[in-house]
Amino acid sequence: MSQSDKKRQRITVEIHNRPYTIVGQEEPHHIRMVSNLVDQKMKEIQEANRSLDVSRLAVLTAVNTMSEYIKLKEECTELMNYIETIEKEENNNND
Repeated sequence: MSQSDKKRQRITVEIHNRPYTIVGQEEPHHIRMVSNLVDQKMKEIQEANRSLDVSRLAVLTAVNTMSEYIKLKEECTELMNYIETIEKEENNNND
């Protein structure tokens, strides 16, 4: 089933002691997992920066999360390129 065929679901989660209703096509367990990770990251950043207000905490959480995402994406690209190189070498050796 494609993303566009999935039914939109509504789920309420708690992030930083506040309820949020998330509407989307992802499974509820996925939304809960993402919400828990966001909550954990906010707690981690707040412990290191107790004076942050919620807005700044949210922005720092987003910036940190995107930084981690970009690093993982770069690692994935490197691995895919490495696999491609290995496969080409194997194909050349088999010819």
